[in-house]
Amino acid sequence: MNKKIAMMGGKNSILPFKGLGVDIYPVDDLEEAAQQLQEMAEDYGVIFLTERLIEQLESIIRQYEELPTPAIIPIPSSTGSLGIGMARIQQNVEKAVGMNILDS
Repeated sequence: MNKKIAMMGGKNSILPFKGLGVDIYPVDDLEEAAQQLQEMAEDYGVIFLTERLIEQLESIIRQYEELPTPAIIPIPSSTGSLGIGMARIQQNVEKAVGMNILDS
């Protein structure tokens, strides 16, 4: 089981996490991000992606949803949240419980 943790996104969004021991991968280009994600999936157990990348790389991320690793977790970017992280949590809760118990 791989316990390495990585983070990918815009440099301003992920740079602060380098001091926490997280491997960071700043990307500016969507094609570069797609290739980088596929390479990271082989080496990391947890990959944090900014919500903007989650949105743009959805087709690639779907390949890993049913696998035990990597866990791909959305985080807000430095410009704010798009609500993607909460939407994914709600979807997973609904799948597990049969209804959305988080909706207020």
